[in-house]
Amino acid sequence: MPELPEVEITARRLSRAAGGATVESAMAPGMVTMKTFDPPLDALAGIAIAGVRRVGKMLAIEVGELVVLVHLMSAGRLQLWDDRASLRDRASRLLIRLDDGRELRLREFGTQQRAWAKLLPAEALDADESVATLGPDAYPAPPLKELARLLDQPRHLHPLLRDQRTIAGIGRSWVDELLWTACLSPFQKGSDLEDDAVERLRLACDEVLGGAIEHYEQTLGDKVPDKLPMPLQVHRRAGEDCPRCGDTIQAIHFKDYVMCYCPQEQTGGRVLKDRRLSKLLK
Repeated sequence: MPELPEVEITARRLSRAAGGATVESAMAPGMVTMKTFDPPLDALAGIAIAGVRRVGKMLAIEVGELVVLVHLMSAGRLQLWDDRASLRDRASRLLIRLDDGRELRLREFGTQQRAWAKLLPAEALDADESVATLGPDAYPAPPLKELARLLDQPRHLHPLLRDQRTIAGIGRSWVDELLWTACLSPFQKGSDLEDDAVERLRLACDEVLGGAIEHYEQTLGDKVPDKLPMPLQVHRRAGEDCPRCGDTIQAIHFKDYVMCYCPQEQTGGRVLKDRRLSKLLK
C-alpha cells in the first residue's frame, strides 16, 4: 500500500505537472469507485486544477472550490498520462481528462475494487469522516509530549503505529523501518514506552520518512512509476544481514502481510515465533 513517502512524492509530481490545467471531463469506469454523488463528476468540467496535496495516505486534487479525495488503498495508482485510456481498460477506476489531451488516471491492479474517490466541496473536506478521524501527521513528527500521549495505549507498537487514528501516514512497510531505526520491538506496548524510547521513535519518523521522500526526489523523474525504488533496510529483507549489527533479519507472517525485524537490535536477541510455521506444526 502506498504510504506517506509514496503518496507525498505522488502529490508533488502531480501538482507540478497538472497544476493550472483545465478539466475537460471526468468519469468513473470503476463501478464502486465514487463514494459520493453530489456534486456530480460533471461539476469538475471547465475548472482549472489548483494543485494536488497529501492528506494522510490520501490524495486531494484541488479543482476550484471542489476537491477530489482519493484513497489508493493497497493497489491503486494515480498518474498523469499523455494519452487517454480506453473505457474498456479494466484497470481504470477514475478518469479526469484535461483539455490539453492529458489524463489523470486512477488505476488499480488486481480484481478487487478497493480504491475509492469522493468529490467534495473544499469547505467540507476537513469534516469528512476519512479526514476528520486522522491523527496528526507522522512527518514532520509530532512534538515529544504529544507523541507520548498518542502512544500511551496498551497496544503493540506495530498495529498502533499503523492506526491512522493515532498517527497518519504509516503502513506495513514503513512501520518495520521505523521500529528498527528506533531499536524497538514490534510487540512492545505503547503504554510501556519510556521518554527516551518515544524520542527515538520521533526522531526515526523524521529520519526515515523524510529520508524516503528525499530519496524519491533524487531518484524519480517527472512521473511516478507503478513500483517505487523504496529505500528499505529491513522490510522485505528476511534472511539478510542487519545493516547495523549483522544479525539475520527475521520475519513473522500474518494473513495479509509480513513483519520484519532484527532480533539483536529489537527483541533482546530473541527470535519470535513465526505464526505461519506455528500453525503448520500444530
